[in-house]
Amino acid sequence: MLLAIDVGNTNSVIALFKGDEPAAQWRSSTSTVRTADEYAVWLSQLMEFHGYKLSDISSCIISTVVPQSLFHLRNLSRRYFDCEPFVIGHDNIPGVEVRIAKPSEAGADRLVNAVGAYTAHGGPLVVVDSGTATNFDIVADDGAFEGGVIAPGINLSMQALHEAAARLPRIAIEKPPKVIGTDTVGAMQTGVFWGYIGLIEGLVARIKSEYGKPMRVVATGGIASLFEGQTDAIDIFDHDLTIRGLLEISKRLKDAS
Repeated sequence: MLLAIDVGNTNSVIALFKGDEPAAQWRSSTSTVRTADEYAVWLSQLMEFHGYKLSDISSCIISTVVPQSLFHLRNLSRRYFDCEPFVIGHDNIPGVEVRIAKPSEAGADRLVNAVGAYTAHGGPLVVVDSGTATNFDIVADDGAFEGGVIAPGINLSMQALHEAAARLPRIAIEKPPKVIGTDTVGAMQTGVFWGYIGLIEGLVARIKSEYGKPMRVVATGGIASLFEGQTDAIDIFDHDLTIRGLLEISKRLKDAS
């Protein structure tokens, strides 16, 4: 079985595959101090619910934007799965050309998303990934990664607003009943929610205009569902994009070996 690990700045997703079929998937808070042994205890208990055990895992693939977590995850794979994990880098994904000025600066999450999106939806695409940051990534018609836009994520903006303004409370992110807020919480909710809709619509329009070719827009990420049905700028919502990208990369590696 394959264990696919996607480590984001806020949350991590771990998926188990039996061949090409998903067997289980879990989400946890990202930790830089959780040891290999702690990961193993946590993972073995979750796998047991689905009728699997750690010894069923024969390969492991890791995408991380948090370098401090990699040491423990490598040890997890070596010690408990008896295999060397494949760690996503800018220069080791079969079939993906990174067409930016400094390829080494391309985040693993953005490259994996490009693979997952292209595999499922073709290209060219704009992939909108709503997480700690909101990424707008460009995938060419041949699957190459061509750069994009990085903006602050919606939760990050909410946190900054609360911490920088003494009288503004910490609030939940949800769609407000109307655009014009009549109290502080309502005004903040509409500013964040519809402000991010405006960000998405505005940047997607500018990207399409500059790119000069028809493009479809795919949304993914932990809070992408918040915007589902709220804007025509997004054509497809695909919540398993990153994990699908890791599976596809694993398949390409096997085919190339």
